[in-house]
Amino acid sequence: MKSFVLQLTATPDSIDELGHVNNAVWVQWIQQVATGHWDAAAPQAHKDAYIWVVVRHEIDYLRALGPGETVTAWTWVADKPKGAKFDRFMEFTDADGKVHVRARTVWALLDKASGRPLRVTAEVVAPFLD
Repeated sequence: MKSFVLQLTATPDSIDELGHVNNAVWVQWIQQVATGHWDAAAPQAHKDAYIWVVVRHEIDYLRALGPGETVTAWTWVADKPKGAKFDRFMEFTDADGKVHVRARTVWALLDKASGRPLRVTAEVVAPFLD
């Protein structure tokens, strides 16, 4: 598996006082998509040994999403990791292909047992790179 796709629908709890998906919900969705990709692609031994934490989010909010509307989230990794860090890219598009949100997130790999950062090895990143 190289990229990962997930559909998300705005529920009433997702909507803010402006009538669209709240920015904090988009951040939750980014994490949901990223962890879904890890769960779908990583071997069980890696899931048992490692955990990822967010280091940075860069998010461009391009179009509002209203109640009941659905977006398709697409995530991929385009570059090799740098030490413990791993860059992930995302786009959330509607049925017409219009991008609502675009993001680049940086994650760090931790040893689950100790909580210490680990260098991302070629073996760990292989299921995610083209």
